[in-house]
Amino acid sequence: MKTSKILELVKMVESHDIEEIEISQWGSKIKISKSGTHIISASAPVQNIQTSPNPIQTPEPITAVPKETQEIETKQSTNTIEIKTPMVGTMYRSPAPDSDPFVKVGDQISKGQTLCIIEAMKVMNEIESEVSGTLIKILVENSEPVEFDQVLFVVEKS
Repeated sequence: MKTSKILELVKMVESHDIEEIEISQWGSKIKISKSGTHIISASAPVQNIQTSPNPIQTPEPITAVPKETQEIETKQSTNTIEIKTPMVGTMYRSPAPDSDPFVKVGDQISKGQTLCIIEAMKVMNEIESEVSGTLIKILVENSEPVEFDQVLFVVEKS
């Protein structure tokens, strides 16, 4: 897991009424609690990092923007909105494996319409549209893992 994502999780725990969060992903496991952060990885030694009540702000490293992200940003106009995932989990585009997907590119969607399901800790969470408009891009394939605040869909507002 990237350092920036770990810092995001730490900030989320500290700024919300969350006592503890634990995430397992691709052989790595991270557990963040108000009393400290524990990182356990299958390929790395165990690290125990204690956080203070007032964490030191560290600058984010400057990284190059991936080409796909640049293309998305240049193609988007002021009339588009990105729908992001509010949690870490696995995205499913349909309610069941043998069902049609909730939405397809080009579909007219309405505010509150279910776009996909994110499975997080064996709980199925429906992700609803924040706006009405036309679905112009789906950025995550069915059954792919997603990270917090990852863009799932791009919608052109109507």
